[in-house]
Amino acid sequence: MTTSLTASSATSTRIHRWSRRPALLLPVLMTIAVCSIVFACVIGSVSLSLSELGQAVIAMVQGQDNTTLASSLLDLRLNRAMTGFVTGATLALSGVMMQALLRNPLADPYVLGISGGASVAALAMILFYGSLWMIDLAAFSGALAVALLLFALAYRDFKGNGSSDGSAPLLLLTGVIVAAGCGALITLMLSVAPDSRLRGMVFWMIGDLSASQSRWMPWLVWGTVLTLAMRYARSINIAAMHADTAHTLGVNVGRLRQFLFLGAALLTASAVSTAGSIGFVGLIMPHACRFALGPDHRLLIPAATLSGGSFLVFADTIARTVVAPQQLPVGVITALIGVPVFLLQLHQLRRH
Repeated sequence: MTTSLTASSATSTRIHRWSRRPALLLPVLMTIAVCSIVFACVIGSVSLSLSELGQAVIAMVQGQDNTTLASSLLDLRLNRAMTGFVTGATLALSGVMMQALLRNPLADPYVLGISGGASVAALAMILFYGSLWMIDLAAFSGALAVALLLFALAYRDFKGNGSSDGSAPLLLLTGVIVAAGCGALITLMLSVAPDSRLRGMVFWMIGDLSASQSRWMPWLVWGTVLTLAMRYARSINIAAMHADTAHTLGVNVGRLRQFLFLGAALLTASAVSTAGSIGFVGLIMPHACRFALGPDHRLLIPAATLSGGSFLVFADTIARTVVAPQQLPVGVITALIGVPVFLLQLHQLRRH
């Protein structure tokens, strides 16, 4: 009992210590986010100077026609960078919420098979020559369908107010089984797909921003869930430190679990329908922020969100410039960066 109280006290002290840092840390992360977007706008097979970029921005603000090369490049690159930022921020926020729900820092947005449902629906639409908006709609619908199936199967666990330690493995196992079924359907479609469609299907599965369009829906989903997550941040902290007694401390554990699951599912559906299954962003960014900044979700949620958006913008800039004029799927770059970074994080955890 004494050891448990000592651990809780140490965790509380660490949370209090880091909760005083947002005034310094968050503006720095916001600055990095802006710099990543500026970097994405000036770097490419045709580079832009900062002066050319400034002139193009002024022309865009004044509503002038994109008659110059700089204005045209800015329009294309800015839309892609903004889409990459909201996708990365969405995946990182979903990762934080999924890790809090499953009480496992190694969980990621795709662990419950929600992306598998999106992949099945999107690849089926690609296979049958659907248009781009139909593919996005199918991916979003497939992800939500799997999320609702998992929610229905685990509804009794979400409804309770006790400790989540018993329900998390059952939810995880259900998600793994659903993901396995979706994987079988994906393999079937890839095996029968014509060569003209196979490349697009593979790129979509890996994660690609080259065909993404600037839309307001991902921003609305991300902003809404982020706002609600910040309201629940204190409850998440209490549930993380006192899982068995959180209900007696005033936390509605059942409602918190429902929000974490549905919010993470909605974020995953939005990200996958926008850019495909981009791996590692929702795993390494929350884990890295938690390792560097501590477990306080009042700081962890916005920090991971900003870091995830900046990371994906930088990764996409590398993907479209490293072998220019050809473009690589951004999911390849995030995996090549994510694997060594995550192994380094695990090594640091072992040393500590």
